[in-house]
Amino acid sequence: MDPLLTRARDLLAAHPVVDGHNDLPWALRAQVAYDLDRFDLTADQSDRAHTDLPRLRAGGVGAQFWSVYVSIELKGADAVTAVLEQIDVVRRMTARYPADFALATTADAMEAARASGRIASLMGAEGGHSIDDSLAVLRCLYDLGVRYMTLTHNANTAWADSATDEPVHGGLSPFGEEVVREMNRLGMLVDLSHVSPDTMRHALRVAQAPVLFSHSSARAVCDHPRNIPDDVLAALPGNGGVAMATFVPKFVLPEAVEWTRRADANMREHGLHPLDTTPAAMAVHQEFEAANPRPKATAATIADHLDHMREVAGVDHLGLGGDFDGTAFTPADLPDVAGYPHLVAELLRRSWSEADLAKLTWGNAVRVLRDAEDAAKALGDREPSTATVA
Repeated sequence: MDPLLTRARDLLAAHPVVDGHNDLPWALRAQVAYDLDRFDLTADQSDRAHTDLPRLRAGGVGAQFWSVYVSIELKGADAVTAVLEQIDVVRRMTARYPADFALATTADAMEAARASGRIASLMGAEGGHSIDDSLAVLRCLYDLGVRYMTLTHNANTAWADSATDEPVHGGLSPFGEEVVREMNRLGMLVDLSHVSPDTMRHALRVAQAPVLFSHSSARAVCDHPRNIPDDVLAALPGNGGVAMATFVPKFVLPEAVEWTRRADANMREHGLHPLDTTPAAMAVHQEFEAANPRPKATAATIADHLDHMREVAGVDHLGLGGDFDGTAFTPADLPDVAGYPHLVAELLRRSWSEADLAKLTWGNAVRVLRDAEDAAKALGDREPSTATVA
C-alpha cells in the first residue's frame, strides 16, 4: 500500500470532500426515468454510472452538490418542469437513504451531516435557462433547496453570455445583473462555470457575495473556454469566492481537446448527443476509442491545475468539482467518485500540507456557503426583485 494513499484516506476521514458538481440526477432521468427502484445506490453501479454509495464512501465524499441540470434543448416552461423533476429526484433519493444522506441547505447543516456520519446532499441548478427568465422561479428554486445556480450552460441565456456560444451581451444584460443581485439577496451562490470570461468579470463587479465555480479549471494550464483565466482567478481573494477544479479530460488535458472534437462528431454521426452517457452511447464512444486511442488525463493532470490555481488565487479559494456522471470520460486514476484519495495522495506527493488539503476538500466550500448566507442577512432589508428580462 502506498503510504501517501494511506495518509490521504486518513485525511479524508477527518476532512471529507465537498464535491461541487455531480450529474447523477440527469443520469437517473436518462437511464431509469427517475424510478429509484431501478437504480439501487447501495449496490455497485459501476457498469452504468460513476456514483453509488459504496464508492462515495470509498472516495471520502462528505458533501455533494447534486447538479439539478437541464439540457439547453429544453426551453421555457419545459425547462422549469425539468428542473423541478431534478430537484424532486434529489429529495427522494436523499429521503430513501436516511442513514447515508442528509439534505443540507446551510453550512451548519453540512457540518451537522458530517458529525452524524452522513453525506450532506445539496443542490445546484446548472443553467440559468431553467428559471425561464423569471426571478419568481429563481426564488422558488431557492425555497426548494437549490443553493447555487450556474448562470448559463453551453448556450447564452437571454441575459448572460456562455463560454461556448457567440457573445451577445458583453457579459450580463441589465436583467442578468439583477439575477446576480437577487441571488445574493437570497443567499444562493452565483456559479460562474460555463459562462464567458466577460460574464465572469461582470458578475464579479456586480456581486455583493462570494461567487463559485462549481466545476472549472485553469485556462493557463489548458486553453479551453470552459476554464478560468488568470485575471479572474486573481480576483477571487477580493471577492471571497471559490474555484472548484474539474476532472473532465477535455477541459484539463490539452492533448484531449482535438480528440474530443472528433469523438463528439462521431457521436453526432450516430444520432447521439456528445454528452449522452447512457450505456448505448458509451458503447459508441468505446468503439471510437478502440480505433482512436484517447489521450488520458491523470490525477497529476488535475494536480497541475490545482498547483497553478493555488499560485494565482491562493489555497483559501480552491475546491473540487469532479463533474462525475456528466462526462463520458474521466482521468485514468480518477475513474469515479471513489478516486479522490488518489488526487489527495498526488497533492501530498507535491508537498501540499494537510492544513491546505483540509481547506481544499472541506473548509473552503463550507466557508463560501456560510459567507453567502451572511451576505444575504446583510441584504435583508432589500425587497424581492420584480424585474423582468424586458
